[in-house]
Amino acid sequence: MADDELKRFLALMAEHDLEEMEVEQAGLRVRLRKRAARAVPAAAGGPSPGADGSVAHAPGSGDPGGAPGPRVLRAPIVGTVYRAPAPDAEPFVEVGARVRKGQVLCLIEAMKLMHEIDAEEDGTVVAIFIENGQAVEYGERLLAIDPDQESAP
Repeated sequence: MADDELKRFLALMAEHDLEEMEVEQAGLRVRLRKRAARAVPAAAGGPSPGADGSVAHAPGSGDPGGAPGPRVLRAPIVGTVYRAPAPDAEPFVEVGARVRKGQVLCLIEAMKLMHEIDAEEDGTVVAIFIENGQAVEYGERLLAIDPDQESAP
């Protein structure tokens, strides 16, 4: 199966807002599935240097056991990340910005398709680990959000 065919299938998925698609040709079966960005607890090792060598520090480290703390949003796909909607536009978010669930945080371009990476919860951006135009791998850290603490009933 050629890259052009895969790109065509991905475009069809985007055009028709499909979550999953399976294609079989000449005995080769390919299943494509849209994957939502997920916030996962930050690693206890702390932030690592960005592309320019600077380090964005997040207060606290987040606890895999579900304790409150910053959550690291990771790349759901391989591609090129863009922090702004256009080259001359302001970034979607900066450190210290308050975000709402569903708000676009960045874009990842994969196979000429733009994928919006949205906030999964309300909170405050406490670290940005990526630079505009940087290539990212699946699971690579994008940014950290300290979720709003809701009062218990």
